[in-house]
Amino acid sequence: MADESVRADKIRSHVPHTARIWNYWLGGKDNFAADREVGDRVRKIFPVVIELARADRLFLGRAVRYVAAEAGIRQFLDIGTGLPSQDNTHEVAQRVAPESRIVYVDNDPLVLVHARALLTSSAEGATDYIEADLHDPDTILQQAAKTLDFSQPVAIMLLGIMHFISDDDELQRIIDRLLAAVPSGSHVAVANTTTAVNGETTAEAVRVWNLDAEPKLKLRTPERIAEFFDGLEVVEPGWVSCSRWRAEPEYDGSLPVEVDQWCGIVRKP
Repeated sequence: MADESVRADKIRSHVPHTARIWNYWLGGKDNFAADREVGDRVRKIFPVVIELARADRLFLGRAVRYVAAEAGIRQFLDIGTGLPSQDNTHEVAQRVAPESRIVYVDNDPLVLVHARALLTSSAEGATDYIEADLHDPDTILQQAAKTLDFSQPVAIMLLGIMHFISDDDELQRIIDRLLAAVPSGSHVAVANTTTAVNGETTAEAVRVWNLDAEPKLKLRTPERIAEFFDGLEVVEPGWVSCSRWRAEPEYDGSLPVEVDQWCGIVRKP
């Protein structure tokens, strides 16, 4: 695991950061005034951002349960982990299969401070934490190989992180590099912000986000998100709002309200 000793000056509390803003929206306490200020500004323009954040988190749980229980995968590479919350990837996976092995990846020093909460593995399984950046997939893969066996299927979690890679060609190279490292039967779970539901309201919220927060966010259409995974098998129900991916109906039989976080799971044939 990466060194957990993080100097205070490495955490830029005056610069709003996605992991801490997300933590604030989810009701967490691991955030600073600058994070809350941006979070409140975005929420004023886009009140449903709280529902979006919660829907994204619930999708993580459903995605991990599907991959572990139905696809039978026992290894997870969670890139862009964010701050620990309820039902982290290893907790969900190891409830299904205690022998599951999980590697978390993030580049926010504050996440590293809290990494102990991500390392409470079952005795049968294993967890690890890597301080690294999606821009450098080779480092991620090299470090993850200490815990994961890349000759066996792996579930790669890319939830709420692809939209922080602004260049489409670079993002395609990153995805291709990650997929090249894993065998047939591996899965990728994806969640990415779009404007398919709320249109210009979401676009304005992202514009406000990009004024001060780090990293900047790039919106993509659902069709463009899917194109990054051409040639892979798309798991039912396909590319949908993350609130709708295999969600339980509401008490009246209706499906949850759609949010502008588009998601899907693909399988490498």
